Amino acid sequence: MENRNVTMTSYVFIGIMLFALFFGAGNLIFPATLGQHAGMNVGIALLGFLITGIGLPFVGIMAIGVSKSDSLQQLASKVHPIYGVLFTALLYLTIGPFFAIPRTGAVAYEIGIVPFIGDGAGTLALLLFTFLFFVATLWLSLSPGKLVDRIGKWMAPVIIALIFILIVLSLLKPMGSLQNPQGTYMDGAFLKGFLEGYNTMDALASLVFGIVVIKAIRDLGITTGKGILLTTMKSSLLAVLLLGGIYSGIAYIGATSVEKYGIFDTGGPILSHAFAHYFGSFGMVVLAIVIILACLTTSVGLIVACSEYFEQLFPKVGYKSFVFFFTIFSFIIANFGLSKIISYSIPMLMFLYPLAIVLMILAFLSPVIHSSRFVFFTTIFVTFAVSIIDGLKALCKSLHLEYFDWLEAVMSFYNRILPFYEAGLGWLVPAMITMIFTTMIVKIQDVRIERKVINKI
Repeated sequence: MENRNVTMTSYVFIGIMLFALFFGAGNLIFPATLGQHAGMNVGIALLGFLITGIGLPFVGIMAIGVSKSDSLQQLASKVHPIYGVLFTALLYLTIGPFFAIPRTGAVAYEIGIVPFIGDGAGTLALLLFTFLFFVATLWLSLSPGKLVDRIGKWMAPVIIALIFILIVLSLLKPMGSLQNPQGTYMDGAFLKGFLEGYNTMDALASLVFGIVVIKAIRDLGITTGKGILLTTMKSSLLAVLLLGGIYSGIAYIGATSVEKYGIFDTGGPILSHAFAHYFGSFGMVVLAIVIILACLTTSVGLIVACSEYFEQLFPKVGYKSFVFFFTIFSFIIANFGLSKIISYSIPMLMFLYPLAIVLMILAFLSPVIHSSRFVFFTTIFVTFAVSIIDGLKALCKSLHLEYFDWLEAVMSFYNRILPFYEAGLGWLVPAMITMIFTTMIVKIQDVRIERKVINKI
């Protein structure tokens, strides 16, 4: 009944909000890389990518709404209050100064600067650019106002227009033919694409920023879990189509670029070469300006969000102190370079994503299990037992270290007993079994309590 009052304009408004929430210039590099490595298997790899890159973020938004939580910390605290703080803080740091904020500076450099100066400029050029980039971030973050919002509102439509023009041109006149898939994309393209979708970090971000969208839906007079779920699903159609079209097109561009340009370490050079191929020098200049400004607004938004959250945890430190610290820290990390930032982020994502996905599912179950701490804690604990090993395994790979004896023994054990473990989804089956089993226990207890009440009456 609630949805009768929701107009088409409201659905479009929320859809645009959802798109703006998840679309970032940095996300363009991942489908491009996927396309290059997947080659002829780009379609099936892209399907896996879209599930985690687009599907999960929208599930995260709906999970926040159905659980009726006012924040991620409140939702995660259903596991335990201490876990709520630790998980939320770690998630903010991941989509903030650890990886996502430094990535904005590195992406801006790779796409906006490198095409004009070449890779031979070395670390000094990266140092100078990121210094200026994060000085601007610091200045805007200390007094965030209408300027950042205005730049963001102008840049997103411009990027979308440029990308869609590029996609149309690539479809009409491809740069080359699809090549053979590389590495794990040969036999496990879907699962590889699924895990590559982690790199967008949008599912993690949805748990943090989803409350903004849910508030907009509640402001329309929709307050029930079912109403929020239906409104989000209907509103998300526009965002899904836009994001799906952009990601699919960029993946195709990446796949058709290999014959002409070869395979790159990251997706930045792919976009730069594609724009140079179709638009020439002028197109590269426009792309550089737009990407740099878009990355800047994203950087400022993340610095502000992280600083505001940690100010709540440590009010004596103050907002400005956190802005300075996070900006300086991000500047240092950015100078490791884009490829290393992406590589080093994988261990954290392999650890956090399973916990986030399971938390989303538990949020949907909240009305059924009455937010039972027993179900939340047990399921998260089992998921943690697997995801922490996956994170350590990925960390050793990123640092090119040999596995510790105890780690190798645990990995071998998990590989024997857990389905899909080698594919990076070993947490899935035990988490689902635990969730079902504990939910059944809770429901049986509820029935017993009801019977006791009836008998007393």
